[in-house]
Amino acid sequence: MLKRSLFGAMFAAALIAAAPAPAQQLTVWHDLGDNGQKWFAAMAEDFAKSHPGVTLRATNYPTDQWFGRVTAALNTDTAPDLIFNNYERVIRIVQQTGKVMDMRPVLAGVVDKGFISEGDLRVASFDSKLIIIPIQPTQMALGVRKSWLDRVGEPFPTTWEDVKRVAGKFRDGHPDGDPNGKTFAFALEAAKPRDLIHMLDLFIFGAGLRHTLLDPAGNITIDEPQHEVVLEEFLKTYTTYKFVAPDTINHSFAEMYQFIEGGRGGFFRVGDWNVNKWDSQAINGDFLVGPWPKFFADKANGAVIGGMRGVAVPENSPHKDLAIAFAQYMLTAPAQQASLNIMGAAIRKDLDIAGLSPRRQAFAKPNWTLYAYDFPESVQTWYPELEAAFHQKLMAAISSPPADWKAFIGKTAAEMRELAKQLAAKKG
Repeated sequence: MLKRSLFGAMFAAALIAAAPAPAQQLTVWHDLGDNGQKWFAAMAEDFAKSHPGVTLRATNYPTDQWFGRVTAALNTDTAPDLIFNNYERVIRIVQQTGKVMDMRPVLAGVVDKGFISEGDLRVASFDSKLIIIPIQPTQMALGVRKSWLDRVGEPFPTTWEDVKRVAGKFRDGHPDGDPNGKTFAFALEAAKPRDLIHMLDLFIFGAGLRHTLLDPAGNITIDEPQHEVVLEEFLKTYTTYKFVAPDTINHSFAEMYQFIEGGRGGFFRVGDWNVNKWDSQAINGDFLVGPWPKFFADKANGAVIGGMRGVAVPENSPHKDLAIAFAQYMLTAPAQQASLNIMGAAIRKDLDIAGLSPRRQAFAKPNWTLYAYDFPESVQTWYPELEAAFHQKLMAAISSPPADWKAFIGKTAAEMRELAKQLAAKKG
């Protein structure tokens, strides 16, 4: 009887050992569209090799819906296991919920992480916490239609004077080959604060300057001599030079992309996430990429790291330990290679780029200088209010250009200093 009981116990233990691991499903919410779905599916398949029975359900939401759904879910304890987005968007979730965990202990558990720089960690930090593990720095370079350059007999422009000369030819010379076509030198945007100021960020940082409007100490920068030069020329792009469509003042991201993909703009922003599509669709490879124009002899121009996408774990993640394991996995070579191949960006520097197009290789192994945007909202929580007021001033100037741009910039700087002082005291 004892033998039979012992045998039964051993048999039951063997069955338990042989039984497959219980199935578990992680959930992640993102706003990366179809490519994001493909990327998470590729990672889920690879992750399951080391975590049998674990599946991943990735859900894509338009950005505005992502904010609302994530905020509501975290505040009602119905959170997904992981959230993935740009750093500044996760800041908003942190501010509105306070329920995103500090990822420093998570990152500490990753052995292979030497490719993450101190700058990457600064961008990923907010309110003394690491709120995301940095996964994808997002580079933004200047794009130019190659066929248009060929038709006007110009190489890729390097300096701002070069850009203005070429833009004048784009404006006046019908480089699309249609004398009745409605094309413009630049495809830009302006409708919302982040539309217009984001464009200015690219010109400012691309010229080798720092701090578009506000520095970390709370000082207004727009009337500093070199900043003033870039801001004036930027505003003239919308006005005096007539390099953009007259209704650009109403354009947001969607309208700007329609101009770019519709072949109506000669110069435009190219994000590393755009290149895969634009190589084979829409623009069909008819573009060159390079750094933003050089304005000053003592400053190297470059491309701009305008964001950092990363993964965060809600404090009330349903499968927190497993979510942490997946977040750590996202830094591995297989996950990062999939990120580069599908999304166009990765934080690791040791990936295979041989199969990428020349334009994609330019982002993967850049030979241009890279300048990182400074995310002033991570230092001064009232910055978005200041930026909104700055946007109103610039929009008024674009709608009705001043006779003296320098006087306008000086007056605007004084007003922004007063407003910054008020906001700082109010938020104090």
